[in-house]
Amino acid sequence: MIFSMTGYANTSRELGGVSLTLDLRAVNHRYLEAQFRMPDELRVVEPQLRELIASKLSRGKVDCRIQMNVQAGAQTTLTLNQALVEQLLALSRQVRSISPDAGELKVGELLRWPGVLATDDVPAELLQQTVVEMLNQSLNDFSASRQREGAKLADIILQRVAKMEVLVDEVEPKIPALVTAYQEKIGARLKEAMVNVEDDRIRQEFAMFAQKIDVDEEVGRLRTHLGELKRILKAGGSVGKRLDFLMQELNREANTLGSKSVAADVSQISMELKVLIEQMREQIQNIE
Repeated sequence: MIFSMTGYANTSRELGGVSLTLDLRAVNHRYLEAQFRMPDELRVVEPQLRELIASKLSRGKVDCRIQMNVQAGAQTTLTLNQALVEQLLALSRQVRSISPDAGELKVGELLRWPGVLATDDVPAELLQQTVVEMLNQSLNDFSASRQREGAKLADIILQRVAKMEVLVDEVEPKIPALVTAYQEKIGARLKEAMVNVEDDRIRQEFAMFAQKIDVDEEVGRLRTHLGELKRILKAGGSVGKRLDFLMQELNREANTLGSKSVAADVSQISMELKVLIEQMREQIQNIE
């Protein structure tokens, strides 16, 4: 399967009077990078959460946000972290001694500070275990979403591959016609000028021209790269970097094809190939 690096998943749980919400978002990135935003009470499980993400994802910038709220009207017992409150107030006084215009901390601001309020109704171990289970569920949902998106990306790329194969097939038949046209053009000019040129010299000139515009190697490599691209997509897995490398190779051959062109229609084919390659490159940036 092909997986996209972008996606979103959300999981919610309720424990007693505590509501837990976990949001998982990811965008494309060269490597795997995970960021966490969560209450201090849950920081102890962050290494475990990182290992879980690394076991399911290989690339992407992942943002995991965990919120914990006490439900309104819930029969729960809240305790105040007095040591933390005293520390915050001391820091507030220190700031105001440096900047007298700074306002004092309000009661509401203190109570909303992470770690100031805690509930004894839900054991910390149960909260931590639940968060790990929530992330595991979110990753499963996230993986399914990434797989669906990856299938769409693969389909878009294969459509571009099919168009490129048609264009590549159009190139080869044009080369003999270009050589013939060049031969007729030179022959006509020589007759007009009444110049007596040896046949061997003319044949040599035609041979050099034919060699100059020969694109058999470029066409062959384009076909090989397109075949490899289809094989990689069929094999699946973490293929984004290999596909990106193939885009560089395809673009190199398309540029060489354009540089050898002596006809407007071949130049147009080269340009269309490069447009299709760029369209594929944009999609591949989102593939894991």
